[in-house]
Amino acid sequence: MTTALTQEETFRRIKEARARAIEHTVLARRFAAERRELMRALMGEGVSQAEIARELGVSRQAVQKMLAC
Repeated sequence: MTTALTQEETFRRIKEARARAIEHTVLARRFAAERRELMRALMGEGVSQAEIARELGVSRQAVQKMLAC
C-alpha cells in the first residue's frame, strides 16, 4: 500500500512539474516576442545591432539570432 501511495505522489509531482514547465515555455515565448519588438523599434530609430548588442552585453550575432526567431 505504501508503494502505491508513493507512486501516486510521484506521478502527481511529475504532472505538476510538466504543467509548470509548459507555463514557463509560454511565458518565455511571450518575452522573446516582446524583446524582438523592442529591438526592431530601436532599429527603426536608427540604433544598430552592434549598439543593441553592446548595451545588452551580447554579441551582434546573438542579436541577429534573437531577431530571426
